[in-house]
Amino acid sequence: MTKQFIIAALTLPLAVSAAYAQDSQIFPPVTISGYGTLAVTQTNSDAAQFIRPNQSAGATKSARTGVDSNFGVQANSTLNSWLSATVQGLVRKDGEDDFGAELAWAFLKAKVNDKLSLRVGRMGLPVFLISDYRNVGYANTMLRPPAEVYTQVPLNSFDGIDATWQESVGNTSLSAQFGIGRTRNTIATSSSAIVHVDGSSLTALNLVAENGPVTLRFGRADGNLDLQDSTSLNSLLGGLRATGAGYGLTTLAPLADALSLKKKKASFTSVGATLDWKGLVVQSEYAKRKTDSYVNNTNSWYTMVGYRVGKFLPYYNHADAKAVGRVSNTVPAACPPGYPAACTPTLRVLSAGVETLSAAANQSTDTLGVRWDFAPSVALKAQIDRVRPRDGVGLLIKAQPGFSGPLTVGAVALDFVF
Repeated sequence: MTKQFIIAALTLPLAVSAAYAQDSQIFPPVTISGYGTLAVTQTNSDAAQFIRPNQSAGATKSARTGVDSNFGVQANSTLNSWLSATVQGLVRKDGEDDFGAELAWAFLKAKVNDKLSLRVGRMGLPVFLISDYRNVGYANTMLRPPAEVYTQVPLNSFDGIDATWQESVGNTSLSAQFGIGRTRNTIATSSSAIVHVDGSSLTALNLVAENGPVTLRFGRADGNLDLQDSTSLNSLLGGLRATGAGYGLTTLAPLADALSLKKKKASFTSVGATLDWKGLVVQSEYAKRKTDSYVNNTNSWYTMVGYRVGKFLPYYNHADAKAVGRVSNTVPAACPPGYPAACTPTLRVLSAGVETLSAAANQSTDTLGVRWDFAPSVALKAQIDRVRPRDGVGLLIKAQPGFSGPLTVGAVALDFVF
């Protein structure tokens, strides 16, 4: 999506407002706000690259600004007493190895009454504890969301409709959000190829309870995933079906069907909590991903603990991701006697392809960092991560043969809002 389109989209509230203008003015006012992060990220090795979720190139021993930097602008307009419009554009590196502009939000919001509101358009997909502000560095304690959890769903927004109900029970504020729609996103595969994933029949439930310094959240998203433009995946599935048919091996076609990501069911369930009490800051999240495809089922979690001392907030975080289910590799180790000589070598190539495709991205990360709120609406952060892959290269990319980690990542970021 071009930057010109983002600029045009930001003027949407002005165009829409004429139909809902009040008698006192032709065009309702538009409020502009924004956020950004200017960051430098570097590692201690060139043997693998460190990325944020869904990036195709990352940091090595050569410092890079693109891993953790971004810039967002949001326009809000109150069209009348019950209707408003919001548009948000975001510039960052996501999917492709260059800064690209995307339309993150673009929705109309109708206030039905004091408790119920409806939105239609493009909204953030509420699958995480900090879904709505995961890209707003200033709003978060850590320099970046833990990849172990936030890599599990590569979809950021959805096009559709949602409803939010808000209620107060004593000192507790409750909210329930339910959305339906579809989504599409450009993603980078483990081999850095650029593909597109579609999510259809999407439903998302987000429940939040707030009481003083404590926030509790439960979320659940379900849908059908479709990925059809991956050359490597299509080649492997075609090879399995052709080999199975050619040599009469009946296990290969069902294996191809099981690995395929064509209209396959997927779900993501998460629970999270935050505490901000007398200087103590705690944030934790646990998530489960399930799919009926080559994409592994996973359990992931993190816990961050910090303590505010004046304008400084040092913190520690531990995060972990583990695959808990995968499609069984049913490619035979060898062909029966009497088969053509090429049969067994072909099976070995296909078996290696299946193993590579469904390789588990198991890893843990220990993080030390500090946040310094040295000026209004501006924060400086420094963070060091020790990334430990297990049984492979984890969530790192472009690893050289023999690399098994660990990898140390250092970053400094200036976060701001306006």
